[in-house]
Amino acid sequence: MKKVLLFVMVLSLAEVLCAQEMPRLHAGDTIAFVAPSAKIDSSEVLLGLRFFETKGFHVIVLEEIFLESSGFAGTVAQRTAEVQQMLDNPQVKAIVCVRGGYGAVSLLDSLDFTTFRQHPKWICGFSDITAFHSHLHTLGYPTLHSVMPITMKADDLENEYNQSLIKALKGKPLHYEFAPNDHNRPGKATALVVGGNLSLLYSMLESVSSINTDGKILFIEDVGENIYHIHRMLVALDRAGKLKNLKGLIVGGMTKIKVDDYFYDTTLEAVIMEVCGKYDYPVCFDFPAGHGGQNYTLRLGCPATLTITPKRCTLVFE
Repeated sequence: MKKVLLFVMVLSLAEVLCAQEMPRLHAGDTIAFVAPSAKIDSSEVLLGLRFFETKGFHVIVLEEIFLESSGFAGTVAQRTAEVQQMLDNPQVKAIVCVRGGYGAVSLLDSLDFTTFRQHPKWICGFSDITAFHSHLHTLGYPTLHSVMPITMKADDLENEYNQSLIKALKGKPLHYEFAPNDHNRPGKATALVVGGNLSLLYSMLESVSSINTDGKILFIEDVGENIYHIHRMLVALDRAGKLKNLKGLIVGGMTKIKVDDYFYDTTLEAVIMEVCGKYDYPVCFDFPAGHGGQNYTLRLGCPATLTITPKRCTLVFE
């Protein structure tokens, strides 16, 4: 029993300290682009490069990120070596994933985080990058669920979502206000925020990379899924004990969700509440983060206060 309690105390301490230990970036600091998932081309890098350079950062772009193997940005070994190089580079203060897609999970068991622990840095991205978010949270380090270069638009580089990433990297407070939804459950909670893409969280159940959600605010988003897939994944998370002890649930963008033969006469919100509604924590829908073009940066693994009322919803990271 003493060993178990000691482990819990050490993990809790790591979760409290980790955000304070992460670098606060300043002009002149170095950011590295990596491609751990799907293949990319130069057009998917240039806008991001321009954006970060206009903010005063130095950006490293290795030639290896343009490799290609069966739809991926290189073989598993090549992608692992590329990410490892940036993890081990003490000059790099943040790693920005150029895009998601699929493939990041294949790198996790081969990456060595020894040097990363000595020089922690932000890992930024969303969608398939949830694999990194989840894995690093099990090690006690926060990450940034954020826009990626592939999502940046030439005529809208200075939008509030891109700017929120810069604020997060610089350690500034993040204050988000968003519209209420009739399906919300009002309430207030202050806790660490964890989560990401629902499909990725589901795929990592029972692995060493599966996050502990107890006492935390869970954020989920997804794209292109059938409603019954959403229901199935949430039921799996619930049966694995990932939903019952939450402090709150934030449902972000559920984009291009398909109506199917099973839930054609109801709403996605009702389907989600069918699984989560038996618990008494606050729940909100339509938080502007995910695949729908609106993507505020979230400091995953860091504390925030979620406030939901019938007229006003806010999420604040101090």
